[in-house]
Amino acid sequence: MTTTAPHLLIEVDGRPATEADLRLRALDTYGHFTAMQVRGGRVRGLALHLARLDAATEELFGAGLDGERVRALLRHALGDVRDASARVYVHWPEGTADATLMVTVRPPAAPDDRAQSLMSVPYQRPVPHIKHLGGFAQIHYGRVAERAGFDDALLTGPGGVVAESSIANIGFWDGGSVVWPDAPVLTGIAMALLEPRLPAAGLPSVRREVTLADLSRYRTAFVTNSHGVAPVARIDDTVFPGDAAVLKTVTEVYDGVEWDRL
Repeated sequence: MTTTAPHLLIEVDGRPATEADLRLRALDTYGHFTAMQVRGGRVRGLALHLARLDAATEELFGAGLDGERVRALLRHALGDVRDASARVYVHWPEGTADATLMVTVRPPAAPDDRAQSLMSVPYQRPVPHIKHLGGFAQIHYGRVAERAGFDDALLTGPGGVVAESSIANIGFWDGGSVVWPDAPVLTGIAMALLEPRLPAAGLPSVRREVTLADLSRYRTAFVTNSHGVAPVARIDDTVFPGDAAVLKTVTEVYDGVEWDRL
């Protein structure tokens, strides 16, 4: 019985990945995926993960994806492992009657709540509402930002319109509301869980265009992804004074989201 997550386990449709499986995926980047943290055999926002996989499969390949199949394959790959980082990749090779699902299992990611610094870059992801494969530019700009002394890149569009970081959504606090950039982005699972829950915690939540020129108007910024919530200390040369109470509330709202059994 193995209860510790492996360094890397890869299964395709419930069996160990073969060389042919990996060769196909190395050459075919047309597909999509979702990434999740598993704790005690449970996942935050499981229904949202399944709905996103289903919708993206329908849009890319013309047919949906059964959520129970996804759950069964995740359980099989995890085995007795209770805590892990897991991903589900969806491809649909030509000539096949159904999508193929690759599940990867790695050790769980440790929460990282360090204050982040972001460097703006002139790039927005294509087809941003789908968590698709082939994110070369995201990786490239993220590494460019790191080499410049930042933690990550902030993706922006024409006119300095703020969208998202290379690996997370971003939110701002203007003193009265949490503002999510109204721009083409992937609505991450953490953001989708937070956005409707913040008003009940006393933080109105709105979507509004945010530009680089607007940044000095905001007191606080934070990023969200499957690892949790982390404050943003600065974007380029703009330093955010921060609001500890707001960040504490946002973090507590996310930490309070129920975990769903696989």
